[in-house]
Amino acid sequence: MWKVLIACVLLFSAPAMARSLPATQVAVEAAMADSAKGWNSGDLAGFMAIYSDAPDTSFVTKTGVLRGKAVMAERYRTKYDFTNAAKRGVLGFATLDFRLLDPRHALYIGRYTLTAADWSVQSGMTSLVFRKERGRWRIIADHSS
Repeated sequence: MWKVLIACVLLFSAPAMARSLPATQVAVEAAMADSAKGWNSGDLAGFMAIYSDAPDTSFVTKTGVLRGKAVMAERYRTKYDFTNAAKRGVLGFATLDFRLLDPRHALYIGRYTLTAADWSVQSGMTSLVFRKERGRWRIIADHSS
């Protein structure tokens, strides 16, 4: 089952890989892939590594705005079971739009898909603002619905 999902992700990623992408977009998409890899392996710290450590880093939820990486990580820890792959599911991202806002900031708009072991799917949109920090692209604002 996981092999089929991975094959689908690669199939849908192939057109994006075939065209020439700006280096910044390649770097941001690589960071997104690393984050998904952390999620898929049950490594919450690996999943969260893409977020800035800045205290004003934000995540918009249905009930309000969360600030700070530690608060966001606790939300993920309590909402998802990172010790159980079947319950956690497999996370993937598809880029829909990417814009460099200035040399240090970028906007990523995409679709996330979380597929559970029973093939149920949660999917939605995500808008992420990235900032280049010490040579790496980090999320400073996340609005996913």
